[in-house]
Amino acid sequence: MMYRSWCVWAWALVIAGSMMVAPAAYGGAESETGPKTVAYFRLSGAMTETPMEVPPLFAANAPLSLKELLTTLKQARQDPEVAAIVLDLEGAQLGLAQLEEVSAALRQFGAVDKEVFVHADALSTGTYALASAASHIALVPTGEVWLTGLYSEAPYLRGMLDKIGVVPDVEQREDYKSAGEMFTRTGPSPAAEKMLNWLLDSIYDRVVGIIAEGREMKPERVQELIDHGMFSAEEALKAGLIDSVQHRQDFLAELKGRYGADMELAFDYAEESTSAMPEDFFGMMNKLMQMFSPTTKKYTKPSVAIVYVEGMILPGSAEPSPFGSTEGAYSSTIRKALDAAADDDTVKAVVLRVDSGGGSALASEIILDASRRVAAKKPLIASMGNVAGSGGYYVTCGAEHVFADAATITASIGVIAGKLVTTGGWDKLGISWSAHQRGKMAGMMSSAKPWSDAERKMIVRYMDEVYATFKGHVVKARGARLTKPIEEIAGGRVFTGAQALELGLVDKLGGLEDAVKFAADKAKLDGYDIRVIPEPKSIFEMLFNPGGDSDYAHVLSGKHRLLTQPLVQALLPGLQRVDPLRTRAVVRSLQKLELLHDEAVIVAMPEELVIGN
Repeated sequence: MMYRSWCVWAWALVIAGSMMVAPAAYGGAESETGPKTVAYFRLSGAMTETPMEVPPLFAANAPLSLKELLTTLKQARQDPEVAAIVLDLEGAQLGLAQLEEVSAALRQFGAVDKEVFVHADALSTGTYALASAASHIALVPTGEVWLTGLYSEAPYLRGMLDKIGVVPDVEQREDYKSAGEMFTRTGPSPAAEKMLNWLLDSIYDRVVGIIAEGREMKPERVQELIDHGMFSAEEALKAGLIDSVQHRQDFLAELKGRYGADMELAFDYAEESTSAMPEDFFGMMNKLMQMFSPTTKKYTKPSVAIVYVEGMILPGSAEPSPFGSTEGAYSSTIRKALDAAADDDTVKAVVLRVDSGGGSALASEIILDASRRVAAKKPLIASMGNVAGSGGYYVTCGAEHVFADAATITASIGVIAGKLVTTGGWDKLGISWSAHQRGKMAGMMSSAKPWSDAERKMIVRYMDEVYATFKGHVVKARGARLTKPIEEIAGGRVFTGAQALELGLVDKLGGLEDAVKFAADKAKLDGYDIRVIPEPKSIFEMLFNPGGDSDYAHVLSGKHRLLTQPLVQALLPGLQRVDPLRTRAVVRSLQKLELLHDEAVIVAMPEELVIGN
């Protein structure tokens, strides 16, 4: 008990220290002559989908979620005290679909005669595409615009597996279901190469379109500028890519000249009052007690609930941690969230927000089944984020309407099967194994040897059953909306949201806010709350009640085994710092490899594609 009490007070001191230095919430500068506030937004690092209640231990802030950013931008747009906003995009890492949704939100400021300013030291293709939605882009005199286009790469792990004597034994359905190729090949097959090219063509066209719309250029002109590559600040100004070349102090001085000397740049705009610590000691202690007391918020107003499916789809339950977010979309956690939304009378509609490349076929089926129970009671709308493919598409088949962004990567209707044969690795260590079995199929999932002909026949039969079920779900869900026979759409083929719309795999192009509004309209709601189910856990709950669901819990008792290997742990932190996008792709590939070894048949996207610029 003494140790647990010490932990509580240690946490209290950490939180109190971080909050005492936090600025007070901004309420808007009141003025009789008009709005005097310019709201400042800093986008740094990767943007999450699922909101977090508190930041990880020792971190200054919780990662910004897309929903939180869109909500705050809307608040600034509607706030009469806000005259304009400033975006700081240094280090921003948004997925392509997130980029579309934020760009759309920025363009809406023009409808209320509020300007959006971007001031930056440098811009890449992705951050420039987002900045192009602003009414004014300023760059420092020595700054650069790296408008170099899109560059994609994907990791192939066969060489690594060869070095450690591990042999992947993989089957796929069909040619375009290339998820297993990252383990069996050192590069893509012709079918995978063809698919990658049609994806990049569609994504590139969308990025060009976003820039062309924002800067009022013809798409052909944007392509010419991209082919030029890098622009200095003065070159970018001459080409019409930016609007001014200014040091920060000159930029801020111009803002004051535009909006008045009493203009206030609100760096802490729209922080919730509950996030600020009271100045007096007793108020501070009362605040800490509220944070550590697990209280359940009561909802009485009609609401639209958002349930997130983010990351690899896995069986079992998520285990939230005060040290960071849980990686993966766990079936039991999501099932319970959907059941809660279905049974809650205040929830009038549900949006299933998916940002996942798939994973476990079993977990995907559990989530789909739960979503259908929701749809039987109230409107269920699916909203696709950056990726909603394979199992990520599978789980949307219970929705009556599906939204996707034009650059969303989706479909990948197919399955793969495989396991790892590790005997060669043990041979390198001089370790041999003596095996015995009873039953012809007892060693089917053993890592000692590849499948025999009889074992492979059984695995293939099971894989074909899962594949047929997957296609059946799609045909049942989409029906006459499909513009081609399912066999011409499935086979593992991957499409962008724009291509999926033409094929009838999705219904509308639009983001999370569009899906929420559509769900509210379907439920005939005028005023409503937007809530996330399950709600992010408090610190108290994470520390003293980390457990949760019992059904299917901890099915993967050895989660992330490859990620805990000493060599991986030694290398990944450094690689994460210098090459975060590639590191994330490798981590997800290793997770997929573990899942394939555990379950044999999975519904996962092809290679972990890294699209950079």
